[in-house]
Amino acid sequence: MHSKILAIAALMLLASCSFFTPEAKSESIARVGDDFLFKSDITDLVPPGTSKEDSTVIVRSFIDRWASQKLLIKAAEVNLSNKKKSAFDTLIQQYKVDLYVKAYLEEVVKSTVDTVVSEDEIEAYYKKNKENFKTTGTLVRLRFVNLSKDHPKFETIRSKLFDFRKSDKKFWEAQSIKLNNFALNDSVWVDMNQVYSKLPFINPDNRDEYISSGKKIEHTDGKNIYLAKIAHVIDKNQIAPYQYIKPTLREVILNQRKLDLIKKFQKEITDDAIKDKKYEVYKP
Repeated sequence: MHSKILAIAALMLLASCSFFTPEAKSESIARVGDDFLFKSDITDLVPPGTSKEDSTVIVRSFIDRWASQKLLIKAAEVNLSNKKKSAFDTLIQQYKVDLYVKAYLEEVVKSTVDTVVSEDEIEAYYKKNKENFKTTGTLVRLRFVNLSKDHPKFETIRSKLFDFRKSDKKFWEAQSIKLNNFALNDSVWVDMNQVYSKLPFINPDNRDEYISSGKKIEHTDGKNIYLAKIAHVIDKNQIAPYQYIKPTLREVILNQRKLDLIKKFQKEITDDAIKDKKYEVYKP
């Protein structure tokens, strides 16, 4: 494939004298001023199995973009004012500094920070800061099943769903493969988008008809029936329940650790530089 690409590039560029001059360097396939594009620059350009025609288009498009960028940068260097170029050079240098420092600090944090966050620590953080974690939408705890109207144990399933007991675990395990869809763990908080997805007959326009704590729902949809029991509802702008916000709390605690570690590291590296007389501040 590599030889095929190079052959295409060579044939294509030989037909265009604008890409070659008598001074063309060995292995070069294009030139813009003193800049050359080499065969090695396009070695992995074309995916294996690409047709000759498509390979030609891909290679030529790449070369044209390369030439265009070279020509534009040269034009910019000539036509932009020295003041603008100086400002851009400063930005480029600062961007390089920012990239290097960010990458270095990430390595320091990665190798140093303790990523184990205990349950006690998360709970303590929640109790202290829970006023800062408000719900952005309605949260619901519910259980539901979707089954055929002709299901032989429909009445039993209906009764056990609305009067749910942990002692019925084996019953639900046996019935689960015969249900179209179900979710029986009503200790998990979900947002309304998940409710709309699992119970598609509920939508933003009619949600108040169905979504309220303790509500029992029985909805027929063609040959199937949805049975649901709403355990609890929390509205928007209320304190988010612990279990729902727990993953976020863990990330918040970890991020705070990382920030504290970075501040500590920055102070230590500065203090060490002062101690070793590598960093001094002179009075004006």
